[in-house]
Amino acid sequence: MEIKKAEFTLSSPTVDKCPQDTKPEYAFIGRSNVGKSSLINMLCNNKRLAKTSSTPGKTLLINHFIINNDWYLVDLPGYGFAKRSKSVQKQIDQMISGYILQRQQLVNVFVLIDIRLTPQKIDRDFIDWLGMSAIPFSIVFTKADKLSAMKAKSNVQTWMESLRDAWEELPPYFITSSENKTGRDELLNYIDRINKDLAG
Repeated sequence: MEIKKAEFTLSSPTVDKCPQDTKPEYAFIGRSNVGKSSLINMLCNNKRLAKTSSTPGKTLLINHFIINNDWYLVDLPGYGFAKRSKSVQKQIDQMISGYILQRQQLVNVFVLIDIRLTPQKIDRDFIDWLGMSAIPFSIVFTKADKLSAMKAKSNVQTWMESLRDAWEELPPYFITSSENKTGRDELLNYIDRINKDLAG
């Protein structure tokens, strides 16, 4: 898939304020500082599309971007950001779960995980919640350029193997780097295949 057009559409505080549209939506989410904005900008070939920040936890709304006038890329707030107040974090958690559980246009959730880290409970809890809620999702390992190819592959295998204690079938996964565009084609082609299946 070639992205010829990517435009910001709307920021919404709740799922009922999201665009009144039937186009398929692909949501991106992860812990704060996982490199979500950089990944979105890399996928769309636009460094200014999603706001990147050295301060984690900046995304506080549900952000919709229309891609090729055909589908939406949805930038969700990060989960589990320690420096937010509990009331703000609770509000954000409700916004995230409301969107994921209620948005009928949602086709797939991409869960971003920092490839450098050992499996974290907060990521695992979120993935298990998606599974229990029957939400289709894929894992996107970010920052692959920070490790050697061998170490990156080893860390991914460790992560995926750790899921086998509860998952009979492992979710699809992608290894990406916003710096050198690793995984860009694979991820976009995956979305393209789903869109074509939906179109029948």
